[in-house]
Amino acid sequence: MSVGAKVTTDLAIIGAGPAGALLAILAARRGQSVALYERRGDPRSTTPEAGRSINLALAARGMRALDAVRVLPQVQPLLVRMPGRQLHLADGGEAFNAYGLPGETNYSISRVDLTRCLVEAAGHEPRVALHFRQRCSGLADSGAALMVDEDSGREFEVQATRIVGADGAGSALRKALAQQGHASASNELLDHDYRELSIPAVNGSSALAVREALHIWPRRGHMLIALPNADFSFTATLFLPRTGPVSFASLEPPAAARAFFAREFPDALALMPDFGREFAVHRQGILGTVRCTPWNLDERVLLIGDAAHAIVPFHGQGMNCALEDCLLLDALLADGAPAPFARFNATRRADTDAIAAMSLENYGEMRDEVLDPVFQRQQALSLELERRHPGRFIPRYSMVMFHPEIAYSVALARGNIQQQILDELTRDAEPDLPRADRLIDARLPALP
Repeated sequence: MSVGAKVTTDLAIIGAGPAGALLAILAARRGQSVALYERRGDPRSTTPEAGRSINLALAARGMRALDAVRVLPQVQPLLVRMPGRQLHLADGGEAFNAYGLPGETNYSISRVDLTRCLVEAAGHEPRVALHFRQRCSGLADSGAALMVDEDSGREFEVQATRIVGADGAGSALRKALAQQGHASASNELLDHDYRELSIPAVNGSSALAVREALHIWPRRGHMLIALPNADFSFTATLFLPRTGPVSFASLEPPAAARAFFAREFPDALALMPDFGREFAVHRQGILGTVRCTPWNLDERVLLIGDAAHAIVPFHGQGMNCALEDCLLLDALLADGAPAPFARFNATRRADTDAIAAMSLENYGEMRDEVLDPVFQRQQALSLELERRHPGRFIPRYSMVMFHPEIAYSVALARGNIQQQILDELTRDAEPDLPRADRLIDARLPALP
């Protein structure tokens, strides 16, 4: 193809979502010249597409990354606390399940708001050049990124000492690496899709009695969730099989979706005045796990975040994991040791594989297991054992969400040991706590 002038920089980042913008800030503050490219419009001045956001759960890993670039003060007013799950049961009852010990909480934030904050911060860095409506179309044999200006149609190359793909689950760079034989990539689709809806505020207040919580309507095999927004509205998301007797396909006939909600989620439907239009207009989204090997092409190109290892959203860690990627990559680039891209590929993979597995498992927990009395007993016992053995027995969910110093792979391995202990202890009507102490001492080594 014919291309225009070549653009040269130290670091080119494809994708100006939270991960791409954060990495740009980190690299610029290390003295690198950074060119940040995004196929969408400038989030500081454009309206996002409706119905495709899935609010983000910001946890300790993401908070630590935002704090590292001193953006947290700008983000905090946009956060809504979620210290636990508010369960909406099929019989109309409700129950609150705390996520962890007092003080341990997650936060809901709009993806749009977070992206805007980070892009604004990147724009204040003199070494960062922002380019919007610039689409990556592939990778040249030389390793340059092939770009297209969405407004003019002009094609050009971006040459950089290093190129990082932070362009999401549909990454053009990942596809180019796979097509050229540099990587093996797949997207393992879940057989469940999602559709986003909304619960507006009422007279400037929350329509749901409990505002500060992740609301879940678990229905064994499918579920509805709702995350709070700063304006007192909620972003709701229906997760449902793609096909089958109870599925999105079964809701295609006129009025079928409303009848389904009236039967399964009547309390939520009563708070959705725009349900009919939103369900018809908002597109159905797919969910999947991206796997790619390797993530790097020598030291020229590297994939991070969803471009390298997208996961399903049921542990609230996709964005947190991507932001943690940026901190880890920046540390490798800053230490001056050779082959930082290769080292990132080698050292990060066990952790991203672990969070991918835990995210898939958490879907079953959210829609099914939260209703199981044995699960509920084990959750309560986990918190008691954490109080008895602080810093040693930490529930797996807490290790992932509230302890960024614990790697995902460590959380998965220790979580498996702890689950075996919980299974043994809950076989009896009342758990034997002295026995629990002995099992923990014998099987669960102290954290370093």
